[in-house]
Amino acid sequence: MNSVYKKDNKELSIVIPVFNEEKNLLELYRQLVNVLDKITSSYEIIFVDDGSKDSSPVVLKKIYQKDSKVKVIYFRRNFGQTSAMAAGFNIAGGKIIISLDADLQNDPADIPKLLSKMREGFDIVSGWRKNRKDKFFTKRLPSFFANRLISKITGVCLHDYGCTLKAYRRDILENIHLYGEAHRFIPALASWMGIKVAEIPVNHRERLNGKSNYGLMRTFRVILDLINVKFLLSYKTRPIQIFGGIGLFSVFLSFILGAIVIFLKIVQSFDISGNPLFLLACIFFLVGVQFIVLGLLGEITIRIYHESQGKPTYIIKEVLEKDEQEETKNFGA
Repeated sequence: MNSVYKKDNKELSIVIPVFNEEKNLLELYRQLVNVLDKITSSYEIIFVDDGSKDSSPVVLKKIYQKDSKVKVIYFRRNFGQTSAMAAGFNIAGGKIIISLDADLQNDPADIPKLLSKMREGFDIVSGWRKNRKDKFFTKRLPSFFANRLISKITGVCLHDYGCTLKAYRRDILENIHLYGEAHRFIPALASWMGIKVAEIPVNHRERLNGKSNYGLMRTFRVILDLINVKFLLSYKTRPIQIFGGIGLFSVFLSFILGAIVIFLKIVQSFDISGNPLFLLACIFFLVGVQFIVLGLLGEITIRIYHESQGKPTYIIKEVLEKDEQEETKNFGA
């Protein structure tokens, strides 16, 4: 997350992506203010309108005109939930940033529970819709398997990656760039920094107004993004290990097939030109060389990226360092 806006240094920022939620916005705002006013006076509410086609932009403008703690971002068209959340994160000034949906299914009353858990020393606290109020076959069942798969592949075990209601420390988000459907993978993407992640059960309510903007097809996009996340977590700074590994395995198979072809030629006088294994051996060899070259190109690209932009391959949590003059004084004493 690269912020290009001046920070207000609030205690708390609420980021809400909005897409065609005109009937829910006023009630959501009312519930949020009722909860937040009891927590702190140093907060802001950031609505990001993701190219809504209904009256959501008009409703948001009225809320903005009423409350100085409200900020509104309007997209020119629909860019997706991840882009909306990234835009909100970029201008958020809070030390802690909380995201939630605009459809009233996330309960603002759970915000104090998230903050209480963060005070125990966690960097990210994720909501778990333990009693989810969604259709079983189109939402809950695919989500169950997706969450198990994501937890297995990323090594960050959560029951509910898809729950938008999450709390983050701002410094964590500043080191994460969001693309595709990556907002749901933030805990996994941040795991390489050695963060502490917690998950707590939260209330999930039935949708009363409007309709869901996401269907079963979204599951396939999530799987593709999961492959990308796995690569970023494990091989982002060492692409030669995955592409080179595949390449070496392919070359090894080509040599095995080549040995079989030679054996058939010597022992059984089998014509090499008419042996499909010979063609397969050549294909595996060429594919293997291409994968190895691809890994080398990846290594060059990674080095250009990190060295030209001064991007470190590590994240420092804290530095303990004494002042040299003080150290000399203590040594002399």
